[in-house]
Amino acid sequence: MKLLIGGSSSFFFHLKEFSNKLNELGVETKLVLDTDYCDGFPSRKIINWFQTKKRFNKLIEDFKPDAIFIDRQKHFGIAALEKNIPLFVLLRGHYWSELAWYKKTIYKSFPKNIAIQKWDQIAKRIFSEAKIILPICKYLEKITNEHVPNQKTDVFFEGVDATRWYKVNGMKLKHPCVGLVQYANWWGKTSEMLILKKVLEKLPDVQFYWVGHGPFEERILTELEKYENFHWLGKLEYPDKVREFLSEIDIYALITGMDLSPLSLKEAQLMKRAVIATNVGGNPDMMKDGVTGFLVEKGNHKQLIEKIKLLLADKKLSEQMGNEGKKFIEETYSWEVAAKKFIRILNSHVKK
Repeated sequence: MKLLIGGSSSFFFHLKEFSNKLNELGVETKLVLDTDYCDGFPSRKIINWFQTKKRFNKLIEDFKPDAIFIDRQKHFGIAALEKNIPLFVLLRGHYWSELAWYKKTIYKSFPKNIAIQKWDQIAKRIFSEAKIILPICKYLEKITNEHVPNQKTDVFFEGVDATRWYKVNGMKLKHPCVGLVQYANWWGKTSEMLILKKVLEKLPDVQFYWVGHGPFEERILTELEKYENFHWLGKLEYPDKVREFLSEIDIYALITGMDLSPLSLKEAQLMKRAVIATNVGGNPDMMKDGVTGFLVEKGNHKQLIEKIKLLLADKKLSEQMGNEGKKFIEETYSWEVAAKKFIRILNSHVKK
């Protein structure tokens, strides 16, 4: 079996791990950056609007894939459909909620609105004509079935390489501290961070460090940088600097309005950190409430304060949860487990 993987730059690092594991298990793969081979309007680079499919066609001719795997809805996927090659679509985000929020915020102006309509047209075709959609958690599979009711789906729990996550020295932070690693890319997700205003007020002796950036970072910083115990570290080099950060913090927190399969939540557990996450989307699948950390309800700053206080006061509980978290992620979200399940899905949908 030969699988062509057309990936996004944001997750290329993780797709490389997936590709390597598939090769070990007997599936021949070729991983490429999707826009290097096929792009068009409304790409951010205007020159790519006039890109032909010459490079894509040569790629197909040379590699001769039995199936194509993509992790976003772009022109690469449309080109695969036009070649009548079975297309497997990894769905990482809540596409429909993100689309609605983008239309109300950063894409509501006339030129950007035209662009997002074109992206939606591409996505709808890919969703409807793909061989199967692979949502990244159970919650997202339910949402996908509601929006694309006649399409086949199966949950793809993305793996993580546990060997990359180990304690290191290098970063010095003030303690006690809570660390957050999350991207501020759409407001429905990011706005939940604003409940930290009340948390910062009630816990003045606890330091909060945010690693992240994105279109909505200024809206968050305007509100939270007023507090002396809030610190923004911006974007850190992945994975080395993120590993240093997770080595140093006392608690990891994911304060979000929506997440599906957050890598940082899994990585923090591999680093033996007790975790706190908002009880939304796929977060309950990525941790064990009361065992590896705590889920807190959306908008409930009192509950968040309570759990932070508990974990900082009870070092034995925090350490126990950290150990359980590492064990849980290693057993549930290894690339070995993820790749073997995908191979079963692949074999059941591609005729040889």
